[in-house]
Amino acid sequence: MDLKQLEYFRHVAELGSFTRAASFLSIVQPALSRQVRQLEVELGQNLFERNGRGVVLTDAGTRLLEHTRGILNQIGRARQDLEDQRNGDTGHVVLGLPPSLGRSVTVPLVKAFKQELPNAQLATVEGLTAYILEWLSLGRVDCGLVYNATPSPAVNIVPLLEDQLYLIAPRSGAAARKAPRKSIMLAELADYPLIIPSRPHSIRMSVENALTGVNRKIKVAHEIECIPAVIDLVRQGLGFAVLPLNAVTSTRWADEVAAKPILAPTLKTPLSIVTSAQRPTGPLMRKAIEVIRTIVRQEISSTDAALP
Repeated sequence: MDLKQLEYFRHVAELGSFTRAASFLSIVQPALSRQVRQLEVELGQNLFERNGRGVVLTDAGTRLLEHTRGILNQIGRARQDLEDQRNGDTGHVVLGLPPSLGRSVTVPLVKAFKQELPNAQLATVEGLTAYILEWLSLGRVDCGLVYNATPSPAVNIVPLLEDQLYLIAPRSGAAARKAPRKSIMLAELADYPLIIPSRPHSIRMSVENALTGVNRKIKVAHEIECIPAVIDLVRQGLGFAVLPLNAVTSTRWADEVAAKPILAPTLKTPLSIVTSAQRPTGPLMRKAIEVIRTIVRQEISSTDAALP
C-alpha cells in the first residue's frame, strides 16, 4: 500500500467512476485500474462493486475511504507544518462548525482570512459537537467550534465565550399568547413543550442539566436536529425552542419568531475552540485561531439585540 494507490482509490471512490477519476488525474484508465487492483490484492478484499453507471464502494471500501481521508490529510498537514515553519501564513485550514453558527460566521470568516491570511485557504464543514470531535481525532478537521466541550487528553480546549440561550416563541397565533411577554424564569421553562434536538446535542444537554439544577424536567414536543426546521415549526405554533440568537437571525423566519431571555439563572452554553492534542499547532494554526476567535466573538455580540 502506498500513497499513490490511496490517492487514486480516493478519487475513484469520490467520483464514482474510473473514467472520471482517470480524466481528473490526467492518467490513462488502465494504469488507474491497475493501481487500485493492486491495492485490493494487497488487502485481500474488493473495494468497489462495478455497475453500468460506474462503481460503488463495498463495506470494506467505505471503511478504507474513511482511513484514507485521514491519512492523506495527515500527510498534507505534515507538509504544511514544514511550510508553516518557513512562512507561517501559507496552507489549508479545515474548520468544523456547529449548524447553529455555520450560516452566520462562515462568510465573515472567509473575508477575514482573505484579508488577514491571504496565502491560506479556509474550508468549513458543519456537524454536531460529537461529530466535530470525531473528525478532529481522524484528522478530517484542523480545529472546531464546539459547545460544552468535555475535557480530554486528546483535545486542546480554548474557551471562547458563554453564548446566551433564549426561549424562541412564535409572534402570532395561540402559542404566541402563551409565551412570556419579556423574559422567563429558568424553572418556568419546564412548562413549555420544546422542539429540541435529541441527546447528545449540546443545547439539549444544556437545557436538561440546567433544569435538573432547579428540580424541573424538560418537556419535549418534538426531537428535531435541523435548526431551520426547528424555527419553522416554532413559527407555525407547534412548540417552542431554546437557541442562541445567531441560530435564529441566520434563518429566513427570524422576523416571525421572538426571543425571550431565560433568567434566574441566565441560561448560557460555553463555546470553545478545539484542536487536537496529538498534532503540533504551527504558526498558521495559531494565527487562524486568533482570526476565528475575533470574528466569532464579533458576530455573536452583534446579534445580542437582533430580536426584541
